[in-house]
Amino acid sequence: MYVLLRHLRRIRRTVAPPAPSRRHSLALRHVDAGSCNACEHELAATAGPHYDLERHGLTVVASPRHADVLLVTGAITVAMAGPLLDAYRAMPEPRRVVALGDCANGACPLADAAQLAGPLERIVAVDMWIPGCPPPPERIAAALLDLLAAPPGGAYSAAMSSATDRRGAGRPDGGDG
Repeated sequence: MYVLLRHLRRIRRTVAPPAPSRRHSLALRHVDAGSCNACEHELAATAGPHYDLERHGLTVVASPRHADVLLVTGAITVAMAGPLLDAYRAMPEPRRVVALGDCANGACPLADAAQLAGPLERIVAVDMWIPGCPPPPERIAAALLDLLAAPPGGAYSAAMSSATDRRGAGRPDGGDG
């Protein structure tokens, strides 16, 4: 067992994202608004020993009252639009919203259009889009670490537009947001 743990630690040091130079933290509140669970599996991979985003200060919390970031996955269904808006309103200021996956961005191929409330940006203001169906854990980790490094409040979108374009995590329509 000790040999296995030592080997895992050695691998983690070589492939893990570098430790941040400044110590900040963000509390994430994840809301599944009607997904197929593919984005949730990739998000769960970012919490594993390979990426270990918790050591960078990113934690998932159970209550939106304790959250800094609302992380939304899945196509926004009519039934989930109200609870999603309630979770957003319960968050303290400054709050950020991240749309994870193509479905949250309004490009869901699996849903019936009559049951959808539309893309997330029609319900709440979105600060960051992470495209992909599902987005790979590397892209999720890079985007969340960029979000951690960004200043809170309205300056975030302008400060992060070039970084999201470089990473490929911009808006689905090609805009900067």
